[in-house]
Amino acid sequence: MVGLTGGIGAGKSTVTAVLAEAGAVIVDADRIAREVVEPGTPGLAMLVAEFGGQILGDDGALDRAALAGLAFVDAERTAALNAITHPLIGERTAELFATAPADAIVVHDMPLLVEGGMAPGYHLVIVVDTPAEIRLQRLVEQRGMPADDARARMSRQATDEQRRAVADVLIDNSGERQAVEDRTRSLVETRLLPFEHNLRTGTPVIGDRTVVPFRPEWAGEAERASARLRHTLGDVATRIDHVGPTSVDGLDAPDIVDILVTVRDEAGSDAALRALTDAGWVRDRSSLRPLLHWCDPARPLEVTIVTEDDPEHEFAHLMSEVIADDPEARAEYSQILHRADREETRLWERARTGASRR
Repeated sequence: MVGLTGGIGAGKSTVTAVLAEAGAVIVDADRIAREVVEPGTPGLAMLVAEFGGQILGDDGALDRAALAGLAFVDAERTAALNAITHPLIGERTAELFATAPADAIVVHDMPLLVEGGMAPGYHLVIVVDTPAEIRLQRLVEQRGMPADDARARMSRQATDEQRRAVADVLIDNSGERQAVEDRTRSLVETRLLPFEHNLRTGTPVIGDRTVVPFRPEWAGEAERASARLRHTLGDVATRIDHVGPTSVDGLDAPDIVDILVTVRDEAGSDAALRALTDAGWVRDRSSLRPLLHWCDPARPLEVTIVTEDDPEHEFAHLMSEVIADDPEARAEYSQILHRADREETRLWERARTGASRR
């Protein structure tokens, strides 16, 4: 389940065309919104009953400008519009999701994904990222939209920074179309197809323990993973935290984001484990505590579930704080990480050499 979004004029259609060509199922939110109020639909009949026949054109189709003039005059009228259209859109969207093949990459083209707080509900979020000045130019020159109207519509949407904050993948669409198409095809081959396969077959992504230079992106990746976990777990988790080496600002570490899920008791632990495995997380049976791995080939994630009375609950937080605040502890921990990395490399080399001799 992939959420796709971008500001008005960003050029999402270029990306969706490549995804559809690659076999993805595209669920277009704007198209559904038009479909549920076409002539002869219950949706259009309900709108006429609520707002009157003046919202219809001479051909019997919905006059969207007339509807907007009546529905957006105040919050009460807008709520009346939403009460009619939102359930119909939701029902049709769910129907299209449910009828997609079991091995499909389903792409929900959703302009207001960020505004609706929907990002945590997808396995991956793609944002088509185009600077505002380019989007404005496209709206004026390609769509014939008056500049003031275009600016007003852009101002009512999420900011570029808000969209980037929820993006697992940013596709820059400020340049040549071919570059966007190539980037999207590469995304399909290297991430979306393997991700879908891993989820469907229950294949975890086990991160490489090689120590790499600090990546400032770790914090954002952990935040998005935590939001998805909160979406899945609801009240079962009392807190969800980014812990481990990647949570320490500036520290070189293995490129694996560690998340600690705290629950009240053993019953909560069992419930969390069931919810996460149902959502596609894969349990590591070699761990004494409930440890799970994610399936995204581009982002190794490990989740540990602990109860509030488990010493690991407090230790994990204190460890990160001490390493972050104490330069000596930080240096010592860095040495431990590098030493473990070298030892693992040495063991792998010994195993490889032994295998080649046999």
